[in-house]
Amino acid sequence: MNYIVYDLEATCWNGHAAADMQEIIEIGAVLVNTYGEIEKEFSRFVKPKLAPTLSMYCKELTSITQAQIDRAEDFDEVIYDFKHWINMEEDYLLCSWGKFDKRMLFENGQLHNLDTEWIEPHIDMKKQYQRINRLKKEIGLKWAIGREEFEFEGIAHRAISDAINTAKIFVRYIEDWEY
Repeated sequence: MNYIVYDLEATCWNGHAAADMQEIIEIGAVLVNTYGEIEKEFSRFVKPKLAPTLSMYCKELTSITQAQIDRAEDFDEVIYDFKHWINMEEDYLLCSWGKFDKRMLFENGQLHNLDTEWIEPHIDMKKQYQRINRLKKEIGLKWAIGREEFEFEGIAHRAISDAINTAKIFVRYIEDWEY
C-alpha cells in the first residue's frame, strides 16, 4: 500500500471573493510506503481558471507569487501528472489533514470535467487524530505538530511543507489509521 499524504493551497480572499469557488493553486505530496518511509515528493503549482490573478491576501498567506502561478500548468495537466506520480496501478490511499483537500480535489475535478473516482480512497487525518488521541475536538496541523513535539519544516501554508509535516504525524500513527 502506498500512502499519499498531500496538501493543497487554493485561491483565497480576505472579504469579497473574486470567484464563485476556490481553485487549487498548489499540490504538495509525499508517498509513504508501508514501512513508514518517504519514497518521493510531488510539488507543483496550478494555474486557476476562474480567478487567475491571486489576491494580495492569498499571496501574503501562502508566499506564492503571481509569477509562479502565471508559469504554472492548468489543473487537468497537473492532475494527470499527479495521478501518474501516484502510480494508480498499485494500491494507494490519499491522506490529508481535514476535509478541505478532498473537497477541493472533487470540486476542481468537476470544474474541469475530470473523473473524480480516484479521490475516493481517502482518510481525514484530522478527524482520526482526534479519535486516536481522544481529544475533545479536532485540532489544526500546527497544533498537532507541536503536540507531537515535532519541528515544523519549511514554510507554513505551502503545500509541500504542509504535506511533509503531515507525513510525520502519519508515520507516527501508521498502525492506527482506519480506512
